[in-house]
Amino acid sequence: MDETDPMMLDQRNRRARGTGLPRALGVVSLALGAGGLLAPRAVARLTGVDDSPMARTVIPAVGARELAHAAGLLAGRRPTGWTWTRVAGDAMDLTLLGRAWADRCGERRRRVALTTAAIAGIAAVDLFAAVRAGRAQAARRRVIDMEVAVTVNRSPAEAYRFWRDLENLPRFMTHLESVRAEDLRRSHWTARGPAGRPVEWDAEIVDDQPNRSIAWRSLPGTRVPNAGRVRFVPAPGDRGTEVRVRLRYAPPAGALGRAVAKLFGEEPEQQVRDDLRRCKQVVETGEVVRSEGSPDGISVRQQVMQRPAQPLPIARR
Repeated sequence: MDETDPMMLDQRNRRARGTGLPRALGVVSLALGAGGLLAPRAVARLTGVDDSPMARTVIPAVGARELAHAAGLLAGRRPTGWTWTRVAGDAMDLTLLGRAWADRCGERRRRVALTTAAIAGIAAVDLFAAVRAGRAQAARRRVIDMEVAVTVNRSPAEAYRFWRDLENLPRFMTHLESVRAEDLRRSHWTARGPAGRPVEWDAEIVDDQPNRSIAWRSLPGTRVPNAGRVRFVPAPGDRGTEVRVRLRYAPPAGALGRAVAKLFGEEPEQQVRDDLRRCKQVVETGEVVRSEGSPDGISVRQQVMQRPAQPLPIARR
């Protein structure tokens, strides 16, 4: 599944919100850097330090630094790191301007003060962008991405019809309490959250290809942003249909939440694999087949409650 897949749009939008401002600051750095290198005398006169011999050296050096910032920010590979380098550069510039302001008077002092105010404003924007980019990066790291599959002894059309009725999902997804279809695209989901507290969100179908695939994503504002796609691919040798599911979601507790869940045997990918095995049973037989000896998940509580399989009493055979 590539980046053009509709299920990825919400994640791409979050990424764009995290890098759009740093890119704009990259353009600002490009303009400042070009001015410092191509017209250092004009910049010195504008900023009120044209009477300083050091300005001929310092201004081109600052311009070269800004061009380096521009290259990093416009490349967009490490927006968080490059925005913080701009914050550091702003601190250096404000220090130099403070010394220049103390050594000047009259019109030059006024121009230095105006330049200092402008750089202070830019520094505030740089700091905001750095914090925002850092949060966006942390959000991307929190995202859990998994893809699992199961083969069911049904045609792609039958498997598709089962999944397209979203209210079927709680029949085999044990963490879901209910899914209520609002219309053909939107639905309301309720799941069991931490400590048994329900977690609810609204979702929409963003791509529907009959008998081939379904993609959905949560609407803005949910506590657990998520998106997914299920594909229905004919299995080789007329053995039914491969149901391939890809899920992306951001747990509220991040990596720590996943580590704790894994410790208690509730690793997300394993949960989805178990769900798909139950899906296979429901699609093929109409119900989930269980016995006292068959596991119903891998959590500590579920494992403790399991008992060895026992032969049925004669009266029940």
